[in-house]
Amino acid sequence: MSSSPAPLVYFFGQGRADGSAAMKDVLGGKGAGLAEMTNLGISVPPGFTIPSTLCIAYLRGGSFPPRLRHEVDAALQRLEAATGKAFGGRDHPLLVSVRSGAAVSMPGMMETILNLGLNDDTVEGLARLSGNPAFSWDSYRRFVQMYSTVVFDLPKRPFEDLLDAAKHRAGAARDIDLPLEALQGVVHDFKRLAEAETGKPFPHDPVDQLWGAIAAVFESWNTRRAMDYRKLHGIPDAMGTAVNIVAMVFGNLGEDSGTGVAFTRDPSTGERRLYGEYLLNAQGEDVVSGIRTPHPVDDLRASMPEAYAELDRMARTLERHFRDIQDMEFTIERGRLYMLQTRRGQRSGHAAVRCAVEMVEEGLISEEEAIARVPPNDLNQLLHPTIDAAAELDLLTTGLPASPGAASGAVVFEADRAEALGVKGEAVILVRRETSPEDFHGMVVAKAILTARGGMTSHAAVVARGMGKPCVAGAQALTVDEAAGTFAVNGRTVREGEWITVDGATGRVFAGRAGLKPPELSAQFTRLMGWADRMRSLRVRVNADTPADAHRGRDFGAEGIGLCRTEHMFFEGGRLSVMREMILARDTAGREKALGRLLPMQRADFEAIFRAMEGFPVTIRLLDPPLHEFLPRDEEELRAFAEETGRDPAEIRHAVHAMAEVNPMLGLRGCRLGIVHPEITAMQARAIFEAACAVAERKGRVQPEVMIPLTATVVEFRKQALVIRQVAEEVFRERQITVPYLLGTMIELPRAALTADEIAREAQFFSFGTNDLTQTTWGLSRDDAGRFLPIYLQEGIIDDDPFQVLDQAGVGKLVEMGCELGRRTRQDLKIGICGEHGGEPASVAFCDRLGMNYVSCSPFRVPIARLAAAQSALAARGTMDRTRATV
Repeated sequence: MSSSPAPLVYFFGQGRADGSAAMKDVLGGKGAGLAEMTNLGISVPPGFTIPSTLCIAYLRGGSFPPRLRHEVDAALQRLEAATGKAFGGRDHPLLVSVRSGAAVSMPGMMETILNLGLNDDTVEGLARLSGNPAFSWDSYRRFVQMYSTVVFDLPKRPFEDLLDAAKHRAGAARDIDLPLEALQGVVHDFKRLAEAETGKPFPHDPVDQLWGAIAAVFESWNTRRAMDYRKLHGIPDAMGTAVNIVAMVFGNLGEDSGTGVAFTRDPSTGERRLYGEYLLNAQGEDVVSGIRTPHPVDDLRASMPEAYAELDRMARTLERHFRDIQDMEFTIERGRLYMLQTRRGQRSGHAAVRCAVEMVEEGLISEEEAIARVPPNDLNQLLHPTIDAAAELDLLTTGLPASPGAASGAVVFEADRAEALGVKGEAVILVRRETSPEDFHGMVVAKAILTARGGMTSHAAVVARGMGKPCVAGAQALTVDEAAGTFAVNGRTVREGEWITVDGATGRVFAGRAGLKPPELSAQFTRLMGWADRMRSLRVRVNADTPADAHRGRDFGAEGIGLCRTEHMFFEGGRLSVMREMILARDTAGREKALGRLLPMQRADFEAIFRAMEGFPVTIRLLDPPLHEFLPRDEEELRAFAEETGRDPAEIRHAVHAMAEVNPMLGLRGCRLGIVHPEITAMQARAIFEAACAVAERKGRVQPEVMIPLTATVVEFRKQALVIRQVAEEVFRERQITVPYLLGTMIELPRAALTADEIAREAQFFSFGTNDLTQTTWGLSRDDAGRFLPIYLQEGIIDDDPFQVLDQAGVGKLVEMGCELGRRTRQDLKIGICGEHGGEPASVAFCDRLGMNYVSCSPFRVPIARLAAAQSALAARGTMDRTRATV
């Protein structure tokens, strides 16, 4: 016998559900949460879920399977029986909400429609049933507006203008203050507007309304904001969203009713307390949209103590059951509490770390689960700067501290404008009356967000926390005129382009650029990273060119330096002039004279870096860029150098032109430079070994690793290695001390990866320079690819920017080949990676799977790499999947 097909509708209600939390991939997070709460005996309005598997099928084919209509009809009948109401009935009308819900939470990115089922007949039945005609017509008004903007995709502003005009005529401050006649007029005006824009009457039949809403929720999976959000958070496009149809419960029946959002712990700080906001006489959209400023959920304890006690009890039950922070939506209908949603709560990096550690202490989760729970990139948020207490501050206003961290930037009022400036690298702060999902692309590039309306669970707050951006919400003293490009506050006007500073930890907003200070890491962070270090085998080093960077890397837990770029040292102070003298010298003797002046400078730098690393290995890359990069770049700089050195400007100008290259990236640089001018290699080698001896002579520990850049053939490596070894022996004889060292190369050319077995005969270590390896493999210039890579990403030609996320399918194959070939020749070959991919979590996991010894990255990404390496180790042991939260 053939098995029955999988159901297309999953019902929940009356203490029993067809699904559970384990079915999140089918029911989406919201549907799985509703089913699980029903099974736990928590008060949930009955309803049913259409699985996410139908979303992608609908988007591809544009139609529903015939069986779905039969199953939805049957579910509606069950819903009518469970509620004692009739869908489309005039006396006891059943109204429903239609909500999205993907397996991975995407707060505010997709669509919701409330009060579906209302029409000119059922609105009267609802009025009789509730005994409150104003409530009934207010619900109808909300439904027509939502349906028109979601299903018909009409702009919101014309509806808001009609509502504002009605309030003005009636002298009403709030929507809920409108008299009955005014509400009836607004509904009429809304329907007339929708008909004028669509060319067809507003749908009267609730069944027609329902199928239009189901289609619109599926289609919201492919809105720009949803696609942007998935791209930012690495959510697969093929996942799709489920649709949840739930019997309405009403928070806008009067002052004994309300609605809110609550978290089982503070999502900004991680503090263990019920956290959230609510509004009386309101529906859920009022809380998250920012139209009304809600009250802290703590106030509910005084105004409705029984409902608060029940909410607190349910919150504790859900957190213990799911063993994770829960983000809950609730409605109170005439004193009775209903839970409308529970899902894994989005949280800031600070909260993620604190909650993970404290849940271990509370016995809820294991150390392995704590490590698996914290997304590595969230640690960026712990490294945010804060306002310097000693800075002179010009306070503009104070709002709600919606997302921690501090940032300065130029004010912009439109998301498109923020995106246009942000992609150019300009620091901007997005200022809005309130944000909406349509602003998401601007929020992604903004340094911070400031809103005049909304609360701690508003769209701006939730999205900012998820991205780790500072946010101040609900700054009510702000009057934002987006059309004029200004905001006014306390008698002052700030225009677009002027700088402000936002402090998301305190809610303060300052004029100008306030002084910022580095972050201080918490005890919970230290403890979590200690667990991570015990679990990982992959070492983490830092890219550091100065003693300050080296110290910072050590503070963040770096176990050595994986890349010290010596060329950066030549740009400091008066060194550049000496470097230019060396480049312009007419012969080897002239170059050696200038190099003699550079030697003590480099030696002092290396000695300071060795001391900062306290015996950890230090990989020093010899001079890599072409020499012309050190020469004057414009006429003004050229003349200044000529005047300083007494040289003829024409001579300098001739040298600049003579050294110019058509493609400098592939020109005279790296080991080629050392082969043409071995005296440069000799000076740098002497500086390294003299510095190492100086540290060793004072009983210090030192592990120098000398790296030859841009090697393409073993012969190149051999010639440079000969120079380095000869200098090392000279220095050791002169100083009467020997320092162990390694000699290796950077693998940054495809040929080097393909012939790694040959190079490994001579090299003791490989360091993959994946920045240049990506350029040479893809045939891309990092400096020019920005003109078209965004288009490639938008059109799906590539999934990720290959300079940000290692291209494992292409560049990764060369890396894997290089590792295998190298170790086939030299089994003890030390292998690492030193491009910025070394701090990107997916790339770190890739390096760990290949058996590399270490990754190296910028100082502020060292903690990210440490955590990512621990998660990779857990994944290899098969524990990561078991430690993830279910909802």
